[in-house]
Amino acid sequence: MKRAGFRIVRGTVAFGLVLAVALVAMLAPGARARTQKPALQAKTWLAITGKPLAATAGARMFERGGNAVDAACAMLAATCTMWDTLAWGGETQALVFNPKTGKVVAVNALGVAPTGATAEFFRSKGLTYPPEYGPLAAVTPGTPGGLFTMLAEWGKLSLSEVLAPAIELADGYPIESELVGVISRERDRLSGWPFSLALFLPHAGNPPETGEIFRQPDLARTLRRLVGAESGALKAGKSRKDAILAAYDLFYKGELARELTEAARTEGALLTVDDLARWRVKLEEPVKTTYRGIEVNKLTTWTQGPAMLEALNLLEGYDLKGMGYNTSRYVNTVAQAMHLAFADRDFYYGDPDFPPEEPIRGLLSKDYAKKRSAEIDAAKSAPTARPGPTTRASRR
Repeated sequence: MKRAGFRIVRGTVAFGLVLAVALVAMLAPGARARTQKPALQAKTWLAITGKPLAATAGARMFERGGNAVDAACAMLAATCTMWDTLAWGGETQALVFNPKTGKVVAVNALGVAPTGATAEFFRSKGLTYPPEYGPLAAVTPGTPGGLFTMLAEWGKLSLSEVLAPAIELADGYPIESELVGVISRERDRLSGWPFSLALFLPHAGNPPETGEIFRQPDLARTLRRLVGAESGALKAGKSRKDAILAAYDLFYKGELARELTEAARTEGALLTVDDLARWRVKLEEPVKTTYRGIEVNKLTTWTQGPAMLEALNLLEGYDLKGMGYNTSRYVNTVAQAMHLAFADRDFYYGDPDFPPEEPIRGLLSKDYAKKRSAEIDAAKSAPTARPGPTTRASRR
């Protein structure tokens, strides 16, 4: 999306899709025509997301005079309200180009484990690892804070305007077949929790039918309370930014925080009001590389984003266009570069808030890429991919 100089890129796109987008300039002209998805062109703005109704929410922000951040926040709110791969209890990651500073800012709205989620606690429950699903897997919600922060820092519109499409969706919209399919596949898991059972399986344990009006009244009330916090702050003379952050405080420090933790703990979660109050959105420096003169930015090692940058470095010396799109040599070369980058990801990436420090400078250096790319054999596949060596100097 682009408007008034701002550009924003969501960081949750699957690696393979991002890499495919990054390599689109290498495709042969004939290869592009084989896709059934039409190319999109725009003169002043473009709003794209995986849900058509959510893309409409972004378009509405542009029509109101908003910028790309306003549109992205509206689409984030709408897609979370339409629930399948995104949800209000999840995390938000973004890269925002600020034309005033000429810099890209990385938005880290990643949820963290509650203080009670210790190794000792899980061992006491007979678990080797934290569970993948259920209340004990819950972390602090990051999406609301990420949305409020981005909107307050770089948006133009009010929270009321940006959340309006999401509130309309929460009040009721014709549910699409994609979400009905997700609910059907997850029926057994959803039926184990009273609130999920009532909301997602309303027909004697069965999901809504495609096209049925799907209502989420509790979510609608919550979103209206957030808008109400902004409205009250504006009436008290607060600035636009401070009014939006009043909604942030309501969610993470106020009555909503208390209600959220009480409901979560009733179901067995470990979240506390102090966990929510201590959580913060982080604005960080992105990691970056260049691919044939094009600068590419990604979030750092708390995501798998740097693996894309390393793969681009590994592929920079190969004539992919000359190989021909989707030929065996092309696919094999790209796949091996990704395998090598993923092997380094699996071995070297960890939680950047705890030691040891990830050797990211070494992994993304062009010298390392030259040595590592020598392991790629375009003529035949490689059965395994092992992490490459990095030196102590590369960790600094």
